[in-house]
Amino acid sequence: MIYVLLGIIAFITVYALFQYFYQKRVVKALTQEEFIQGYRKAQLIDVREPNEFESGHILGARNIPLSQLKLRFKEIRPDKPVYLYCQNGLRSGRAAQMLYKKGYRQLYHLQGGYRKWTGKIKVGK
Repeated sequence: MIYVLLGIIAFITVYALFQYFYQKRVVKALTQEEFIQGYRKAQLIDVREPNEFESGHILGARNIPLSQLKLRFKEIRPDKPVYLYCQNGLRSGRAAQMLYKKGYRQLYHLQGGYRKWTGKIKVGK
């Protein structure tokens, strides 16, 4: 029983490391300052769910939730940089992996996500 448990733990650890290094190759994490410098010239995509988006989002962002990205990825141009963000940086990393598989190469995400953002925001109704 202990060997099965150790095997599962080893598998999870290896998988997590693989995901971490794969994501680093696919998407560049930007600090808020770097993000601010480039997001106006790029496509700014908020991958949070609509209720999160409505409670507040970065000014100029479009909402394409991660849960809908497979169906809506064609709304994003592959020839322009794509700046992604979510609440804490996890979903935007997964979104970048999905877009990378679809041929997108200029992928960036906000380090720390929206919760660390101190720039301009728009709050919904």
